[in-house]
Amino acid sequence: MPAHRMSMRKLKEVLRLKWVCGLSHRQISRATGISVGAVSAYAARASAANLDWASVEPLADDELEAKLRLPADQNTQARRVELDYAFVHRELRRANVTLQLLWEEYVEAHLGERTYRYTQFCQRYRDWAQTLKRSMRQQHRAGEKLFADFAGHTMPILDGRGGVAFRAHVFVGVLGASNYTYACATHSEGTHDWIGGLIGAMEFYGGAPSLLVPDNPRALIARPDRYEPGLGRTAQEFVNHYATAMLPARPRKPRDKAKAEVAVQVVQRWVLARLRNHRFFSLAELNRAIAGLIADINQRPFKKLQGNRREWFERLDQPALRPLPAQRYEIATFVRCVVNIDYHVEVDHHYYSAPHSLVRQPVYARLTRFGVEILHGGKRVAAHARSHLRNKHTTLPEHMPVAHRAHLEWTPGRLLNWGASVGPGAEAIVRHLLTNRPHPEMGYRACLGLLALARKYGRERLEAACQRALVVGSPTRRSVLSILKSGLDRQASPPIELTEWQSPEHENVRGPDYYH
Repeated sequence: MPAHRMSMRKLKEVLRLKWVCGLSHRQISRATGISVGAVSAYAARASAANLDWASVEPLADDELEAKLRLPADQNTQARRVELDYAFVHRELRRANVTLQLLWEEYVEAHLGERTYRYTQFCQRYRDWAQTLKRSMRQQHRAGEKLFADFAGHTMPILDGRGGVAFRAHVFVGVLGASNYTYACATHSEGTHDWIGGLIGAMEFYGGAPSLLVPDNPRALIARPDRYEPGLGRTAQEFVNHYATAMLPARPRKPRDKAKAEVAVQVVQRWVLARLRNHRFFSLAELNRAIAGLIADINQRPFKKLQGNRREWFERLDQPALRPLPAQRYEIATFVRCVVNIDYHVEVDHHYYSAPHSLVRQPVYARLTRFGVEILHGGKRVAAHARSHLRNKHTTLPEHMPVAHRAHLEWTPGRLLNWGASVGPGAEAIVRHLLTNRPHPEMGYRACLGLLALARKYGRERLEAACQRALVVGSPTRRSVLSILKSGLDRQASPPIELTEWQSPEHENVRGPDYYH
């Protein structure tokens, strides 16, 4: 079955991990779930196009695709004969059997068929062998990995009456090379708590590692697959901001993050156990107590090694960490929307405008604490201040069609001035239309209809028709239109004295004073 074509967002992530994070093709493959061969092919294509990260980052999806000139379907080649992995694995245990020999036998056994080349043969076998259940001691390089997880135990936060307001969760982070440990309390284990804990850890360390190794939480991982996990949009934007990468541990594989498991155990025994008899009334109070005990843990001497976590951090991890960006990451969430026919998108029961050319097209709304951005094709097309007013609209004039924008510019005062420029009869009818409706805006359309009659019949005929409509006691647009169509405005009539039209006294007529 042919594989799905890679999205431009994932391709851009591959290039970012290579050029910005400096990861090897194998590390990029594990972080993105793309084969090493595909990573190498895309990197070579980008290099041939003389691209770098500074030129790729601002590109929209279609612009990047055009520069790389990707074919419409990259999976047209016929399938190759698959390996018998178990047979290869078993034969390698025999004396003097090598992968080179097994590859030659594989090719000879399938003459005339498409087979893998030697490098592909070896790579596919090694990828398969890594899935076998076994344990090995991991070698951690300085500044490479930050392991993170939440402790299994929680801490009660009391309310003013002595009851439990909520139970705080404890985030734990640890650097691989030095075991330098960080911990903080959070409200829950949601997206904001995970990313807030990782930000706090990196600020505590004063730098960012090459890889973040969390568990496989739904809060960060949109597709928690064992082989090809996919980050959520918020987590992806977070790692982009800190020029790092995220390689989540496999589900139900604690050995992938053994450092975090040990650090959690240390925090539970040397921090949470010590605080078991303390009473905390706020999260900030608990975090101050945790910070003091974490400092003590990092100063404790190792039992079998010289020095302590703090000394090892200063000697190993600290010089190798990447510098933090000047601005702290503002946690954002993404909501997929469709631009409605009124060129607005609904976000949290509020309506924000988008360019009218995007009507009925899918977009993403990026939500922060104070702002809302509308994204289309990898580019920001609108930005608004966030509003929490339900069922209200935030509209920018430049997003409106020209006709709608012109309609918006008509106000009651402008309509009255236009009526006065036509004549006293037209002014009287405009005033009546604006003041004898439940809301002035309900008379806008009728007034604009009079404006259209002036363009069709001329101002003189319109004024004459308005005067006749006032005389017969029917100051409406429909009456004026009927008079113009029948030509009654051209018939001679005795001169009349125009006065402001007054509605008859009746209990069902509210009048303008009703709305003061």
